[in-house]
Amino acid sequence: MGHKVVVFDISVIRALWETRVKKHKAWQKKETERLEKSALEKIKEEWNFVAECRRKGIPQAAYCKNGFVDTSARLLEKIERNTYARQSSLSKERDKRRSPFVLELSGEQWTELPDSLKEQTHLQEWHITNTLIQIIPTYIELFQAMRILDLPKNQISCLPAEIGRLKNLKELNVSFNLLRSIPPELGDCENLEKLDCLHELPFTQLPFQLSNLKQVTFVDISANKFASVPICVLRMCNLQWLDISNNILNDLPQDIDRLEELQTFLLYKNKLTYLPYALLNLKKLTLLVVSGDHLVEFPTALCDSSTPLKFVSLMDNPLDNTQCQDGVEVMESERDRQCFDKEFLKAYLEDVKERESVPSYTTKVSFSLQL
Repeated sequence: MGHKVVVFDISVIRALWETRVKKHKAWQKKETERLEKSALEKIKEEWNFVAECRRKGIPQAAYCKNGFVDTSARLLEKIERNTYARQSSLSKERDKRRSPFVLELSGEQWTELPDSLKEQTHLQEWHITNTLIQIIPTYIELFQAMRILDLPKNQISCLPAEIGRLKNLKELNVSFNLLRSIPPELGDCENLEKLDCLHELPFTQLPFQLSNLKQVTFVDISANKFASVPICVLRMCNLQWLDISNNILNDLPQDIDRLEELQTFLLYKNKLTYLPYALLNLKKLTLLVVSGDHLVEFPTALCDSSTPLKFVSLMDNPLDNTQCQDGVEVMESERDRQCFDKEFLKAYLEDVKERESVPSYTTKVSFSLQL
């Protein structure tokens, strides 16, 4: 018996395949619409855009607003123009630093200031760093046009009392030297605005005469041995930035709210166990860092929505008696680590300033415990 063969009408077969093709085309259309609505292409586009920006060295804050990436081509052109303008500005700043009114010395070949310096009393800025210079001469009082004394990372053991006669001095940076004290006469520099004393041979106190510095807006006295906030600092009525991190503070004074203009308060790596309610009276305080301290309870009042705080860091604190155990050996030097901390915070603040508005994640309180 032969095989049975079923034969259909050709029109039936054609109708079957036309139906299948029609369904397949409908499925393809739906899939295309789904892909158009999908975030995958948008994510891919954003990643390619971010990669291009990183390749060109463009900072994230320039193209990321409130957590969203603007991938428009015009924005990239604008960013490139701004980056070029910023580089030109830096180049002009370097040229300015080379002006006849600026002294620059760097390198261990310098063990003392050049003899000819005494005759250059027109200088307005000294930038001396990474040298073996130990003494700042008394004839510094002759430089009445002096505005900036930038003297970090040298071997300076003392500052002359004559520094107090520099009435136009606005910035003083003596970080990482061998100083054991600050001369009381510095309090006579009534126009001083910035004081940077990040130290290597730690201070335990500052002279009361610095209370006269009413124009100071920036004070960095971190990496010292202060057991309390110096009285003179509490009397600097225009102070906006205070860094007293990496000291041995056990508590903050109850009259800390005298610093009515304070905006940035860095307290990390001290021995604080609580924060006073007086901090609530600092109406302009927007950045508070207390990581690495010994807080045993959470200062909930500071995180109330009515406070202007944008960022509170309570990292590495033993809340609920949680101990932080770290067996990793620190390979870098203390100075490098402290410099890294400073640069990180400065980078964060610059990033926030470049944004049109503060991103939502910086308006929240940040907790991170190392268990």
